[in-house]
Amino acid sequence: MTIHKEGYTSIALCILFIFVVNAVIQFYFPEAHTVKWIVYILSFVLFVIILQFFRSPNISVSEDEKMVLCPADGKVVVIEETTETEYLKDKRIQLSVFMSPVNVHVNRNPIAGVVKYFKYNPGKYLVAWHPKSSTENERTTIVIENAAGVPVLFRQIAGALARRIVWYVKEGDKVEQGQQFGFIKFGSRVDVFLPLGSTIKVDLGQVVKGGRTVLAELPAKAAQLKPSKKEADNAFETVAAARPVKNTIKKQM
Repeated sequence: MTIHKEGYTSIALCILFIFVVNAVIQFYFPEAHTVKWIVYILSFVLFVIILQFFRSPNISVSEDEKMVLCPADGKVVVIEETTETEYLKDKRIQLSVFMSPVNVHVNRNPIAGVVKYFKYNPGKYLVAWHPKSSTENERTTIVIENAAGVPVLFRQIAGALARRIVWYVKEGDKVEQGQQFGFIKFGSRVDVFLPLGSTIKVDLGQVVKGGRTVLAELPAKAAQLKPSKKEADNAFETVAAARPVKNTIKKQM
């Protein structure tokens, strides 16, 4: 377990804040022992919370080009068929993972391949479980295409508390599965858009781990980037028959 580089500044500011608060209490209320112990305890709790938020566990990634790894720690809050309108512009299976403040906030590539598309979109700060957060909140959109030509689109989405998204990739980069592609501070959400015909390996409400949990298995045959409506409907019916696709968006806290 290490501390992520994105946490160095926040941890330093936290230590400075704690030092100043404790120095003020000690200077102005030297005899208020009860107050001082309360401040000491609260300071310790604050430091531990900030420290654990920026933890970056060392994990072993089992690479498999057929599998889609979870990009973040958290809980699955959406599994549904939807139309991706920004880049792919066709029907996809959307899986969304909500990251609470207690989760590890490192983001990892779900598949290996080449970054075909990247865009940062400024926006609102709706709560991360809001249905419109995927299209209206501040976010990044990344598309990786694997060796078989299958694209997987995923988004980092800011929430009401998370207001800083960090990314480490750009168009044209060749990336590895499970490699860090970014970080989101203090609670957020990550959406993954999979080709119709993918076999979903998780359930709604399931707790998942970034770089370790398998979200889905990609279709054996590379699908067209823009399938016809009939082909898309038939493909999704096949997935639904194998595992019911849930389309309820729930608040997961």
